Amino acid sequence: MSGLNQKTVKKEIIFSGAGLHNGKIANMSIKPGNPNTGIIFKRIDIKNNNLIIPNFINVTNTSLNTTISNDQGVKVSTIEHLMGALFGLGIDNALIEIDNEEIPILDGSAKEFIEKIVETGFQDSDAPLKIIKINKKIQFNDGERFISIEPSKLSLDINFELKYENPIIGNQKNIISVYEDDLNEIFESRTFCLFEDIEKIKKNGLAKGGSLDNAIVVKENKILNNNGLRNPEEFVNHKILDCIGDLYTCGYRIIASINCSQGGHYFTNQLLRKVFENKENFSIVEIKERNLPHSIINRSLLRSIA
Repeated sequence: MSGLNQKTVKKEIIFSGAGLHNGKIANMSIKPGNPNTGIIFKRIDIKNNNLIIPNFINVTNTSLNTTISNDQGVKVSTIEHLMGALFGLGIDNALIEIDNEEIPILDGSAKEFIEKIVETGFQDSDAPLKIIKINKKIQFNDGERFISIEPSKLSLDINFELKYENPIIGNQKNIISVYEDDLNEIFESRTFCLFEDIEKIKKNGLAKGGSLDNAIVVKENKILNNNGLRNPEEFVNHKILDCIGDLYTCGYRIIASINCSQGGHYFTNQLLRKVFENKENFSIVEIKERNLPHSIINRSLLRSIA
């Protein structure tokens, strides 16, 4: 049985570490949030205009990470792994305070976020859960690369495909049901790059905090990390983690079917922009019952509110 009211974390959770791209140490805390407030970021190193809402409209950069900004240009970057953890654990409301621009990369996955949140526990509210239901198929293409979203009765299914010329990464594909499957392999999957791309990335002022402790590095037919991969599909699973985190910039969890080939942060953001430009493409639904067996959603217990 699953509680279907909005929830937050039980108490403050603290993280500290370097940002993947700026290399600077950031101290961050996840604090309980009030019902119907959603996820809010607060730059505590800035006194005024320091709140940023992780909404797809506020996404201002999608090059190797997802960055959000408010109207005054105050930013928080590399939010995708944390947002994926919050989505996966069903955290509807939270205040995230941080004293620098970039979220700590930790081990390059969502593993530590998940472990600390689960260890701390959850606080349920009396406010009913709200979820977005997709009504029409929407697709964003760029040549052979694409991402699409279409209606689903009960679940959020993600079908993701990678295509790399590198023999280690190669062509990988995985299909998951976010609300039904064990997501441990998704959450533990780390960011990755090709060795030959590192110099170019660093010339662009990125990956200043990158190392073999927080990223998988592939050189030709070899993985440079001592312990290899955490799971056989770690490359595509990390892309799925990114996708889940970026989807959460819609503000709610989603009932839909996602199909993506060779996509990334930019593709997911463009897809959300296309979905929400027309109210006929989606509905916001509210759960009327406290508990449901097996699935997070049951169509007969949904009431359209938008």
